Amino acid sequence: MSILTVEGLTHGFGDRAIFEDVSFRLLKGEHIGLVGANGEGKSSFMNIITGKLQPDEGRIEWAKNTRIGYLDQHTALEKGMTIEQVLRSAFDFLLDMETRMNAICDRMSAPEGMSDEDMENAMEELGVLQELLMAHDFYMIDSKVQEIARALGLTELGLDRDVTELSGGQRTKVLIGKLLLEKPDILLLDEPTNYLDAEHIEWLKRYLNDYENAFILISHDIPFLNSVVNLIYHMDNRSLTRYVGDYDKFLEVYEMKKSQLEAAYNRQQKEIAELKDFVNRNKARVATRNMAMSRQKKLDKMEKIELAAERPKPEMNFKEARTPGRILFETKGLVIGYDDDDPLSGPLELRMERGQKIAVVGANGIGKTTLLKSILGLIPALKGKVETGDYLEIGYFEQETDQSVKNTCIEEIWGEFPSFTQYEVRTALAKCGLTTKHIESQVRVLSGGEQAKVRLCKLINRSTNLLVLDEPTNHLDVDAKDELKRALKAYKGSILMVCHEPEFYEGLVTDVWDFGQYTKRV
Repeated sequence: MSILTVEGLTHGFGDRAIFEDVSFRLLKGEHIGLVGANGEGKSSFMNIITGKLQPDEGRIEWAKNTRIGYLDQHTALEKGMTIEQVLRSAFDFLLDMETRMNAICDRMSAPEGMSDEDMENAMEELGVLQELLMAHDFYMIDSKVQEIARALGLTELGLDRDVTELSGGQRTKVLIGKLLLEKPDILLLDEPTNYLDAEHIEWLKRYLNDYENAFILISHDIPFLNSVVNLIYHMDNRSLTRYVGDYDKFLEVYEMKKSQLEAAYNRQQKEIAELKDFVNRNKARVATRNMAMSRQKKLDKMEKIELAAERPKPEMNFKEARTPGRILFETKGLVIGYDDDDPLSGPLELRMERGQKIAVVGANGIGKTTLLKSILGLIPALKGKVETGDYLEIGYFEQETDQSVKNTCIEEIWGEFPSFTQYEVRTALAKCGLTTKHIESQVRVLSGGEQAKVRLCKLINRSTNLLVLDEPTNHLDVDAKDELKRALKAYKGSILMVCHEPEFYEGLVTDVWDFGQYTKRV
């Protein structure tokens, strides 16, 4: 049975086409990985099928009464709401049913009474509502909220905590928790492992493997994809292609089909060249004119094989500043956090020397981003101090883009490097894997991966000797991630990096700091 049918989907932004005549079917129990390079339209596809975005053309049809749960990259959480309130909001539709039940009961017990027919209809509706409430565990809401909160490590944060005070990983856990409590018929997950620590990525992996309903998952985390999906849909060159199996199987079949198409294209080009040569040599001679015309007709009727334009491959090379002093920074009794009564760490005695490349790891919300900002002096320490070394030239990569900024990519880079010519700005962005049409768009309308590439472009073109990177791989596609790792390995400066992906930092860093051992003991 088809849960979702998409036919003839066409959509674009301005003169930039995203989809052309795309068709798609989702069947019961399918676990789909939606993959493709940054900017190919994966998040736009999710927004179209959920009705957040209207397509230019096409039909999107859901099976009747299908309940959709959608975790997107940019879901906003309302200031003033607590973790518990967000989790309980998963049951709003059930609370609405309870309100309807109470209204029916009030009508039934009203002094003026009801006719026999109205009473029969009311009793029937009451029965349906009661069955739905039972089926969705309405009378176990509190225990369900507690169960999910414990599983995702939210209980220890305090369920009365304001959601806008949470770290990126904690926020993602709250949204995932709400989604799972809703018990939808289909899950739509856009980069769910971004910001999640290793423990909760494993938890989500187990959950999705046991999940009986269908889901569509966007992710650039290949080991995670391989462990949970049984189908791949590849979004590329305005089309959507289905492959059976996990990501590795898709890649094997895709590369084989690509090689076969290239071989067929080369054969056809050779044949076209030979036919054109024959026509040119023989069309003017009476004796061979008919043969030349026959060859020309064959050329005219030939269905030409076309190769998709190769996407620009990122090419990242970090500029290096002068050699700094031996000690880059030392912390002395440093206590980090935002509240003297609730610090994120005990006194920290940390030291980083020239040449070290360090990955900072640990659970969500323990203060890794706060540590980076405290070392950089972006937020004040609660206690203690940071002493920095001589001749430091620091490049800082933040997790997210400020969504209120309306600059285009060109304006964003020009603002950072006003001496660049337009050609130099465009070349710098292209080397990070952005196309001309991306370059001329506002940064805030780009995908998460494209926005990350703009921030990397700023970093690459500034001379540094210490890179401070906060989750640099989030949202990046496979090609960009591979190139970033290569560039960081080649970088002769030092690196301090928060990262949850062992497959990225292994073979790159010289040291791993598990920040959990430095945080306060409760």
